Amino acid sequence: MNAKQKMRHVLDIIADMFPDAHCELNHGNPFELTIAVLLSAQCTDETVNKVTATLFQKYKRPEDYLNVPLEELEQDIRRIGLFRSKASNIQKLCRIVIDKYDGAVPESHEGLTELPGVGRKTANVVMSNAFGVPAIAVDTHVDRVSKRLGFAKETDSVLEVEKKLMKLVPREEWTLTHHRLIFFGRYHCKAQSPQCPICPLLDLCKEGKLRMKPGFKTKNKSMKPKIANEG
Repeated sequence: MNAKQKMRHVLDIIADMFPDAHCELNHGNPFELTIAVLLSAQCTDETVNKVTATLFQKYKRPEDYLNVPLEELEQDIRRIGLFRSKASNIQKLCRIVIDKYDGAVPESHEGLTELPGVGRKTANVVMSNAFGVPAIAVDTHVDRVSKRLGFAKETDSVLEVEKKLMKLVPREEWTLTHHRLIFFGRYHCKAQSPQCPICPLLDLCKEGKLRMKPGFKTKNKSMKPKIANEG
């Protein structure tokens, strides 16, 4: 089968495995989603949700984040990795949102990536989940699965992976594919202990076949993909 046929097969399989895949970051509006995704860099969604459960009760508008000292906001998100730099970015982001966008998160990719702490991945997540614009955000799970299944090279950057997926996946399926690839990577094709013995895509996965060989040990550093540190 060619690359698009292979992708269609993969999409159908993971759709059966994770029909209810969705954004697992709790949020009530585009602004909260932006904050949650910013906090999620190098941090699990589970931890972010624990923090935002109280954070979003205390801070409901951009103005609220600016009405407290930076140190107070740092303490409110201290369980999050890189909490000091994230707290600083949140306050800078809120100032721009108020001054330039009348207190609302910009509804364009360009506007979002202007905000401190918001990279291409974060912008894609917000655009697709908050504003319904098709996008494929490439996080560590999407990157790993795409490379293991041969849709991208091990040396490809996050942007290169995104572009390759966009060519292979129908545009109307971009957002749902993003969620399903994340679920597949988070709960099945894990970084350290992928469930290769029961994987329905094993026949398409070179690494999976290698892992299934007797005596296999994960010593190959190339199997540990590097993700750019961006939001």
